[in-house]
Amino acid sequence: MPFIRFRGFTGHQLEEVVPKITEQMSLTSNIPQERIKAERYDVQALTPSPASIEIVMFQRDQEIHNRMASSIYVILVEAGLPDVHIFFSILEPTLYYKQGKPLTDYPLN
Repeated sequence: MPFIRFRGFTGHQLEEVVPKITEQMSLTSNIPQERIKAERYDVQALTPSPASIEIVMFQRDQEIHNRMASSIYVILVEAGLPDVHIFFSILEPTLYYKQGKPLTDYPLN
């Protein structure tokens, strides 16, 4: 269930890169590709801001986060989008709720 949130991109720019990014994230994190959610946020920058990709997910080993960011960057460079900031927002299972209960209340699958 990671969420990939794109800010500062057009839909056209993302058509080619999103399938590649979700495939690479799936391989790197061992998460089924269909569980990875991608969203494009339309924002109005009030000050100069670079395009960014926020990855919202549960903590993994640092090496996995590093490999994800690096592989996403390579995909972006190949698509002519080299000036993008990539960052992670880490979720806590005790603070993620499903049907009103913390995720920790559910058995692991």
